[in-house]
Amino acid sequence: MGVSEVMVDGHRIAYAHAGSGPPVVLLHGGFGLDHRSWRPQIEDLSEEFAIVAWDAPGTGRSSDPPSDASMQDYADRLAAFLAAIGVDHPHVVGISYGATLALEFHRRHPHVTRSLVLAGAYAGWAGSLPPDVVQERLDRFVEDMERPPAEWIPGYIPGMFGADPTPGRVDELHSLLMDIRPEPAAVMLRQMAATDLRHVLPTIAVPTLLLYGELDARSPLTVGEELHAAIPGSQLVVLPGVGHACNFEAPERFNEAVRRFLRAVPG
Repeated sequence: MGVSEVMVDGHRIAYAHAGSGPPVVLLHGGFGLDHRSWRPQIEDLSEEFAIVAWDAPGTGRSSDPPSDASMQDYADRLAAFLAAIGVDHPHVVGISYGATLALEFHRRHPHVTRSLVLAGAYAGWAGSLPPDVVQERLDRFVEDMERPPAEWIPGYIPGMFGADPTPGRVDELHSLLMDIRPEPAAVMLRQMAATDLRHVLPTIAVPTLLLYGELDARSPLTVGEELHAAIPGSQLVVLPGVGHACNFEAPERFNEAVRRFLRAVPG
């Protein structure tokens, strides 16, 4: 796996890349995560696909976004990034925030996307969660930002996993979350709180796989069932005993479901 950087509209975008074959773009979750959260997928799926996993603006080694950057801005930056590195017509795989970004990217650039894999997905928080839950999440993060990450990051870890996660996986995710840059993370959370893409779901005309952990406490399976009912021809795969960070907690099962789906997408 290599990690490179490219300048896009005057902003630095860092990204991991590996393998050869049909292109697959990985969009990580929010909360300060970056391409490293896709390590199990990059190592495995790159045996068959050309994998690109970006650091979204404000994460990893990428430049910070403007404080008022919208989900639409991120989607357009993603399109410009892919054009800059010569990736055309990729499969787009997103988890959590990254899945919402994948939906917005497909809405704004529908002819670019070959297929969608949406894991632990929302149609935006405004489109998938009750308003009081959205407000509670925002209020909690704003309050937590006033303290050092070491004091509050551990409180978010249990909600990312199922009932019996592997300790090594927990420690690794904790280490990644500790690299959070709170102000850019807040930009991404505000995007999620303001986004409602329910109207987009019935218009999706590319093959779509929905992947959910059975025990996901942040994007419950009921959300996945709603997306499945709204997206024509979509497939829904549930990973038993797994929580929100399903690609991290159960990488073998996650990768097998993704691989099986991608192989079946018409070339």
